[in-house]
Amino acid sequence: MISIPKGTKDVLPSQAYKWHYIEDCARRTAEQFNIFEVRTPVFEHTELFARGVGDTTDIVNKEMYTFLDKGGRSVTLKPEGTAGVARMFIENGLASSPLPMKAFYITPCFRYERPQAGRLRQFHQFGVEIYGSAAPAADAEAICAASTFLKKLGITNTELAINSIGCKSCRAQYNAALREYFRPHLAEMCPTCNERFNKNPLRMLDCKEEACKKIASGAPKIIDYLCPDCAAHFEAVKAMLDAQGIDYIVDPGIVRGLDYYTRTVFEFVSTAIGAQGTVCAGGRYDGLIAELGGPSTPAVGFAAGLERLLLLMENTGVAFPAPPVPAIYLAGMDSQTRAKAFALTGELREAGVPAECDLMERSLKAQLKYADKSGAKYVAVIGSDELAEGAVNVKKMSDGSTDKVPFEGLINYITSQGGN
Repeated sequence: MISIPKGTKDVLPSQAYKWHYIEDCARRTAEQFNIFEVRTPVFEHTELFARGVGDTTDIVNKEMYTFLDKGGRSVTLKPEGTAGVARMFIENGLASSPLPMKAFYITPCFRYERPQAGRLRQFHQFGVEIYGSAAPAADAEAICAASTFLKKLGITNTELAINSIGCKSCRAQYNAALREYFRPHLAEMCPTCNERFNKNPLRMLDCKEEACKKIASGAPKIIDYLCPDCAAHFEAVKAMLDAQGIDYIVDPGIVRGLDYYTRTVFEFVSTAIGAQGTVCAGGRYDGLIAELGGPSTPAVGFAAGLERLLLLMENTGVAFPAPPVPAIYLAGMDSQTRAKAFALTGELREAGVPAECDLMERSLKAQLKYADKSGAKYVAVIGSDELAEGAVNVKKMSDGSTDKVPFEGLINYITSQGGN
């Protein structure tokens, strides 16, 4: 037997309805905020992620699925959604469209990392991107959209943490302060941190090695190095969140794991799915479009991992809607009555009624057992008498009551009972 690759997971019929619910909540949230769907390729040129995500990040250095195609070009399965949307924005000239452009996606992503709770090598993201606004209101709107999405799912046990990591101007001063702090500790730190020391010391704060994390905990905080503009921007974002009644804490330790972030960064965190508790995160990335060769365009957004959301919901007892069930199961007793059941099932489906009939040539007893397991709301058995009379007894499974219904009235009967 060929088994599933490590770090991937099948979605079984018994679980798919939960995915549909999460995706429906994402789409309804997007509709509320006038955010429109985009779809980008599953793979892109590797350079897009090296330049956009950052060549000093763990994603680019350690986690990307990169390979040469048959033309010898280096392509990569997308490890996150933002870079592809940024490429789409540039390539399709969307900077000349009415701004802000607000887009969302639901997409598979791929990272080669150690599988853990809610974190797989193939995973799925719901993401939102807002292009064109440098105003603090855009940051606040992205956070509000993320908060609304989580509330729609019934997730209330998360904590919102926010920070500002400044712009290029204040980042330069902060990087100098980080180098001064980390220089005496380099011998105790991992090779990756030593490499990042000169290239991008901010990434040293994101190291997962315990020894490095301990040293980084005492590092200077970026919030103490913000320039006046960045500080004012952050204060305005906080004021808007206060006005919306969204609770938050300021966590100076948040830097996010991607190089394109500037100014506001945020995370919604839960302790119900283990140590890696971030379920939704994002921030501002004003330099990304220009870095990828487009016109200078401010942007902000977030992404949430669907697997992590599903795990959190299951671990905390969030109620999912009941899975869909057939409105009616039509059973037949022989080839002639099965044929009639099949024809009526087709008519019901054409009218939008979820209906089922036997495909396995089971006995009547086995059909009724299957109907019960399927959760069908009504069951009707067609025998020779019913065939001759042109009517069938329809049994309501919740209370056992029955009504005789003509074949031609079956659609109206089921729909009038709310069975569609």
